[in-house]
Amino acid sequence: MYTSYGLNDKEQCLREFAPLVKRIAHHLKARLPGSVEVDDMIQAGMMGLLEASSRYDELRGAQFETYAAQRIRGAMLDELRQTDWMPRSMRRDMRRIESAIHRLQQQRGRAPSESDIAQELGLSLSEYQQMLFESRGAQLLYYEDFQEQDQEESFFDRHELGSEPDPLDMLRDSRFRSALIEAIEELPERERLLMGMHYEQEMNLREIGEVMGVSESRVCQLHSQAVARLRGRLKGH
Repeated sequence: MYTSYGLNDKEQCLREFAPLVKRIAHHLKARLPGSVEVDDMIQAGMMGLLEASSRYDELRGAQFETYAAQRIRGAMLDELRQTDWMPRSMRRDMRRIESAIHRLQQQRGRAPSESDIAQELGLSLSEYQQMLFESRGAQLLYYEDFQEQDQEESFFDRHELGSEPDPLDMLRDSRFRSALIEAIEELPERERLLMGMHYEQEMNLREIGEVMGVSESRVCQLHSQAVARLRGRLKGH
């Protein structure tokens, strides 16, 4: 398979690492709205892999896979940047959920149930669960958390590196990290297990649903709710 110069050709490289593209696409898709097509992500990722394959002769094994994964993910994010995938309404809904969870947590001293949260929002349980499903692009940290709330730039423009506080640096802060660990430990058991399977074991939502015995859409709802719980709990950090 390998020669002294690396792989015989780019086509061979694409065949070998196509599963990596699909894995990254499905993992990223779990954090995006339903309007984003996974096939579009895979197509963009394959273009990133094609670009990375030009360096296959210089890199080997795990070193190339790490480099390729970066290029694949970057190509997918570029595709998302161009399609402007995250509507403002989604972020507003997530803030409503986070605020409701935060209020209930403060009032009751425990993690509120889905029914509690729905009631606090003035919604039926089914309406609340639909809101969770539509908010599937929720993330734990947004760059906008460190900026003014009424800025008009796009999501990915907010993610350009600059002088603003970096969420990664915030995660490295020992006090914030301790608070995050504590918040994760206090999640309801099912949501805690879900987050472990998704972020530690890198399982996609379909795989998690099979383990938990629920539908992929239900896993999506629970993931959005878990993120909202964490964000609500970490307000002030």
